Order: sequence, then C-alpha cells, then structure tokens
Amino acid sequence: MPVCASFFAAASDDIAFTKVKLPGGWLGNMSPHPIVHEGVRWRTCEALFQAMRLEDVEAREAIRQAASPMMAKLIAKRYVGLRVVEALSPKDVGNMRLCISLKLAQHELLRRKLWWSRDAMIIEDCSSRGSRGSNLFWGAMRVDGGWEGENWLGRIWMEMRSELKM
Repeated sequence: MPVCASFFAAASDDIAFTKVKLPGGWLGNMSPHPIVHEGVRWRTCEALFQAMRLEDVEAREAIRQAASPMMAKLIAKRYVGLRVVEALSPKDVGNMRLCISLKLAQHELLRRKLWWSRDAMIIEDCSSRGSRGSNLFWGAMRVDGGWEGENWLGRIWMEMRSELKM
C-alpha cells in the first residue's frame, strides 16, 4: 500500500515521541510495558504486533521470546515471506489498534498519562529516520514547521484517548 503523506501544522503542545527513554517514549511500541493477549505474555507491543502478521507458530514464538523489541522486529523480518497480514494494510492498522488497547487496558499509569494529554496532537516523530519504509505511514516528520506523514500510531493513541472514561 503506498504511503500518501498528509500535512498538518505543529502546535506547541504537541506530544512528539521518538525513543523510549525520552519524554513520551511510553507511547512507542518498544516501551517496556508487557501485555497479555489470549493468555500469552508479550514483552512489548512491538513483539505482539510483529507476531500478529504471521500464523506460523514457531515464528510467532521466536518473536515472543526475543530479548528486546528491536530484536523482535528483526526476527519478524526473517519471516516476511510467511506474512498473512500485509504491512500497512487496514488489517495491520487494526492489529496495531488492538495492541495499543491492550497496553492501555493493562497499564493504569499509561491510561492516566494519556488522559492528562488532553487534546494534544500525538505524533510518532520519524524526522531522524527519514521518509523510508513505513516511517511516514505510522509516524510523521517535521517539514517547514509542520508535520508530514499519515501518523497512524499517533492517530490510534488519540482515538483511544477520546474513548477513555476516567
């Protein structure tokens, strides 16, 4: 699926997240917030998300057992030929939505942080990674004082925030 970049202006109260250890890092899939899905514990959203693209039990388990979220992503790349969910497809976005909803449901502090973000724009800032791959699909990059990209990860977080009942 081709990436059709959108453009939106930056506001001073945007929450632009990049790395786990930086402010807003809890919004990233690689943050150290384990989740349980169908009775199975996953170390990160990233691991579950990558595994959800596959049906092969051994491949999914290899991803689940990865020592880090980056390793989970790299292991998943080894199995790209076995994918049953096309990357960047509506099903892929649905899987991401499920991963984020599990993360929120299982981590009260994250629900509170999201609630307190009020109406801030949430953006996965891919500026340092450029426009290659899926960067401008899941995130956005700074361009001329605004953001360019589809920012699906940020959109999902904002959607979840609008559904929060606190």
